[in-house]
Amino acid sequence: METKLLKGNQQPPMELLLTADPSEQLVKEYLDRGQCYTAEIENHTAGVYVLLETSDDTIELINIAVDEQYQGSGIGKALVKDAIQKAADMGYKKIEVGTGNSSIGQLALYQKCGFRISDIDKDFFVRNYDEDIFENGIHCRDMIRLSQILKGD
Repeated sequence: METKLLKGNQQPPMELLLTADPSEQLVKEYLDRGQCYTAEIENHTAGVYVLLETSDDTIELINIAVDEQYQGSGIGKALVKDAIQKAADMGYKKIEVGTGNSSIGQLALYQKCGFRISDIDKDFFVRNYDEDIFENGIHCRDMIRLSQILKGD
């Protein structure tokens, strides 16, 4: 699977991005500042992620989504690994990611890919989203922040 950086004139797969973040306003804001990568399978967007620089040496994986028909096939893990490699190739020293306290699958995935829990932003989703979010029967309230130190050349 190969990922491609979207150019300025290419439209990001908004419907897919909104499956990972239900706020269209927030997605548009970080798309303006970040780099959007897509993974295609037979001319269909199978997955997407966005990288956003947060400091000179840190980049954040801010949205990652896999089309429903490809979920469970390893594409999510491949996208996370691809994002980690791209961040290292660009010279960043650290990559971060955040997910909801109710996102059990994502928490497991990130840790399997080498991320470690680094912080908790309490009530992040309550403060930033108009409607309550529930996943896995759990109220999504807190942002679990994870990070990974990248290896240099």
